[in-house]
Amino acid sequence: MGNIPNTAKHCLSYEQLSRDYPWLKRWLLEEKGAATHLEYPEFVKIVEVGPRDGLQNEKETVPTAVKIQLIDLLSGTGLSVIEATSFVSSKWVPQMADHTDVFRGIEKVPHVRYPVLTPNMQGFQDAVAAGATEVAVFGSASESFSKSNINCSIDESMLRFEEVINGAKELHIPVRGYVSCALGCPYEGHIEPSKVREVAKRLYKMGCYEVSLGDTIGVGTPGSMVKMLLSVMEEVPSNVLAVHCHDTYGQALANILTALQMGVCVVDSAVAGLGGCPYAQGSSGNVSTEDVLYMLHGMGIETGVNLAKVMEAGDFICSALCRKTNSKVAQARGRTL
Repeated sequence: MGNIPNTAKHCLSYEQLSRDYPWLKRWLLEEKGAATHLEYPEFVKIVEVGPRDGLQNEKETVPTAVKIQLIDLLSGTGLSVIEATSFVSSKWVPQMADHTDVFRGIEKVPHVRYPVLTPNMQGFQDAVAAGATEVAVFGSASESFSKSNINCSIDESMLRFEEVINGAKELHIPVRGYVSCALGCPYEGHIEPSKVREVAKRLYKMGCYEVSLGDTIGVGTPGSMVKMLLSVMEEVPSNVLAVHCHDTYGQALANILTALQMGVCVVDSAVAGLGGCPYAQGSSGNVSTEDVLYMLHGMGIETGVNLAKVMEAGDFICSALCRKTNSKVAQARGRTL
């Protein structure tokens, strides 16, 4: 073909192949159609975890008034679930020592739920006394992480959670469950999907209405996400599951997209990509709510959340913390700090 450009050579080759094999063009069109008609949910619920999971790792104490204002701003965005704080011992997580003041100080907006983390019965009782109407328990698929994070084994943690869940049932308080280290552990490395499945199943059977599977250190890929979800879905239905992805390796959006393709329709995220984990060295922030919304809205998936208003909340907290946003969308649109 002499000096004909490579693109022309490829076109000529394709045309020749089409003539020689008439079925080829039809087969390629069918494959393309299959690839572009993937099933996605029409609506995805966003669980905003910035005020709790996003701020708990901050080294400098975030003023109570700032936390309250952040939650109040988020309450005006259309979000239906905002994780407000954590009723844990200030000895273990000093940043959450003001949990009661924060929870009582926020303006509760109708149709917005404000769950709080309660790792044990003492935390649950304190949360109820503060007026909490929804709580969450936080388990792990890794023995090492469980001992580091909540100072007990997985089996011991399940006994604690059972007590909390039973107490919540008596008061008709819904409980959400978390499984950390679902795609990797800072101490043990690879985590077998069967371990994630077992912890998720136990939380579901105890009565958790929803189980969030967390890539705590952000090492997961779409491949490991598929394997983990396939295993978990053997015991827990997809409509009960959520994904909670950190973006350490830049895989969070890809992992979320994979989960959506597999039937998951609840996504945890944090405004401005806040977060990390005080017990997982090197883990970066949660996937940013702004970036998740941009992707979902671009796909025509409804969320009920106003992206512009979430960005305003992100501007506020980044300014308060004197740091640059981790949201790629906010950065691209030239937002502050």
